[in-house]
Amino acid sequence: MSASEEKTAGGLYLPDTAKEKPQVGEVVSVGDGKMKDDGGRQSMDVKVGDKVLYSKYAGTDIKLGTDEYVLLSEKDILAIVS
Repeated sequence: MSASEEKTAGGLYLPDTAKEKPQVGEVVSVGDGKMKDDGGRQSMDVKVGDKVLYSKYAGTDIKLGTDEYVLLSEKDILAIVS
């Protein structure tokens, strides 16, 4: 067993790759908002620095250098948490 594996209550060992990703993150950037039918933009409900809870399988995981990010649509954000 490596240090990165975790033992479940049932005695199974889970490698890091089998663990669920966290569903809470911090907003580091936002876009301009959704395009409305009249050509204007709908303002974003989240802002940089907000801590958010997002849907379990939402978004696209990307890695830039050593940093890892999840790209999300605003519709995938369930709540802003404190």
